[in-house]
Amino acid sequence: MKVGTDGVLLGAWAKIDNHHRTVLDIGSGTGIIALMLAQRSDAQEIDAVEIDPKAHEQCVENFEASPWGDRLFCYHAEFTEFVAEMYEEDVTYDVIVSNPPFYSETVTSGDVQRDKARINTSLPFEDLIEGVSLLLSENGIFNLIIPYKEEENVVFLAQSFGMFPLEILRIKGTPDSEIKRSLLAFSFQEKECQISEMVIETSRHQYTQEYIELTKEFYLKM
Repeated sequence: MKVGTDGVLLGAWAKIDNHHRTVLDIGSGTGIIALMLAQRSDAQEIDAVEIDPKAHEQCVENFEASPWGDRLFCYHAEFTEFVAEMYEEDVTYDVIVSNPPFYSETVTSGDVQRDKARINTSLPFEDLIEGVSLLLSENGIFNLIIPYKEEENVVFLAQSFGMFPLEILRIKGTPDSEIKRSLLAFSFQEKECQISEMVIETSRHQYTQEYIELTKEFYLKM
C-alpha cells in the first residue's frame, strides 16, 4: 500500500508529548504513522494492529528495519478481538491514532486489499470509537483523520462514548477547493475545542509554508 497524504498528515499532527508512554496505531497498514510517532516521541511502547496479512507482514518488516524497532510491535488481529483481549488484561494507551477506512459506499479499485482498507464496513466508525473508549487511558488522547463530511457524525459518536474534541484541523487541497479532511483529537476531558484550517498546496507540488512546517521532518526533500 502506498504512503498517502492522510497518513503523513496524521502522523505529523497527532497530539503526543514525551510524557505519553504507550501508543496504539489502529489499522496500521505498513506502519507509517506508528513509525512517525516513534520518531516524534520517547514513547516506550508503540503497538499497532492490522487485519490484512500482507500489510501486517510489511509493517513488521518496516518496524524491524527502523531505528526504533525495539519500541514497535504489530499485532495481526481484527480490531474488536484485539480490544476484547487488551480490555480483559486492563491494557490502556496514552495515545491512540487511526487513519480508518472511511468509504461507507461500495468502491472498487480492482485491488481487494486496497478496497478493504478503504471501506468502513471492515471497521465501522461505531466499532472504532467504542473500542478506543475502552482502551484509552484516563488522560489519553485519540487522534484520527476522516473525510470532512463525517466530522459531525464522528464527534457525536465520540461524545456518546464520553470523549470530547480538543482540537480540529480541517484540510483543503488548494486555497479554492472545498475542505476535504478533518484531523481530530479527542479526550475524556471536556474543554473548549480549537478549530483551524490548513491548505496543502497553492498549486501542483507548490506546498504552503504551513504544510512544509508540519511535515518537513518526514520528507527527504521538502
